[in-house]
Amino acid sequence: MGILRTTDSLRADLEEFSRLFLGCAPPAYSKPKFSNLVQEEVVNFREGSEEEEEDKLVCVTSGASFLGLAIVNRLLNCGYSVRILIENQEDLEKLEQTERFVGGGGGSTIIGNHYSNNNRRIGGATAEVVMAKVAEVESLCEAFRGCRGVFHTSAFADPAGISGYSKCMAELEVKASQNVMDACARTASVRKCVFTSSLLACVWRNNVLDDLPPLLDHSCWSEESVCREKKLWLALGKTMAEKAAWRVAEDHEIKLATICPGFITGPEFCRRNPTSSIAYLKGAQEMYAEGLLATADVSKVAEAHVCVYEAMSNTGCGRYICFDHVIQREEDVLELAGQMGIPANRITSNAPSNDSVPRFQLSNGKLSRLMSRLSRCS
Repeated sequence: MGILRTTDSLRADLEEFSRLFLGCAPPAYSKPKFSNLVQEEVVNFREGSEEEEEDKLVCVTSGASFLGLAIVNRLLNCGYSVRILIENQEDLEKLEQTERFVGGGGGSTIIGNHYSNNNRRIGGATAEVVMAKVAEVESLCEAFRGCRGVFHTSAFADPAGISGYSKCMAELEVKASQNVMDACARTASVRKCVFTSSLLACVWRNNVLDDLPPLLDHSCWSEESVCREKKLWLALGKTMAEKAAWRVAEDHEIKLATICPGFITGPEFCRRNPTSSIAYLKGAQEMYAEGLLATADVSKVAEAHVCVYEAMSNTGCGRYICFDHVIQREEDVLELAGQMGIPANRITSNAPSNDSVPRFQLSNGKLSRLMSRLSRCS
């Protein structure tokens, strides 16, 4: 791993934050079994909020991605110091070209060239870039060292630039998930991990069965066999990667929360996030017909990550579905298709008429309740 600032320099720059925020390690917690972690809305790991002022240095993987940048911006606006993990020089160039990224809360954070020269200080927070490989656990451990939390926002790209996301990439995503969680387990400073999954990991089931409940929420999982049959590789990758993360979390007693956002939109999302956008909409016609095609603004997704992270000190672990709007009207389809530059019938073909009632209803109630209680950055 290459750190763009030396370790000694980093330590000097963060000495103030270590004194104020990192303090003494919190007492050990007791973690329930995997099934409770995934299904329960509230898991009470510990009393009080003694970690609150310690959890100020965090790491964001895929930090140059569309969602990664939004999470970084949100964290900085909320007073966190952020270690931005990138994989190569190309990612660094993306950061340097991004002079200004507008995130949640209506504020903007200047990033860009500051990262390649010095830690960027914004109020009481700093940001730095580290270069590490998600394929190498030791590299990740070095990147995570000293961080209290990790935000894993995988952003794999198709080298061919054609399919959007391939079966091979699904396998790579699973391995990356395992490596990140293993690194969290090996890094003594890491207390918790927020893992970005996808709504696609919830919606792809054998819908010909009549006994499926009409409400689809955080307790629902996509079936791997259905994803393989329909060649929905992004859905398969997200489902398998999230399950792998939960297995490692159970084995190593890691405090974990996973967020399953819908189709991520936002400023210039198609240009900034082309791979995931193309891959997500494979199967859009069926999702639309069943009432399962939903969008999530990138700033809302970033806000959700921070809110869930803060809630994890007390009650916030488990799965969360995140979306703003369900695509059900013709005007919504036309708007989305226009933003993507695709024909509307890529979304609506063989779909029911507008006056038909979709078979399923999405629920993000768990996340909405949590954010209404805990959101603090405006």
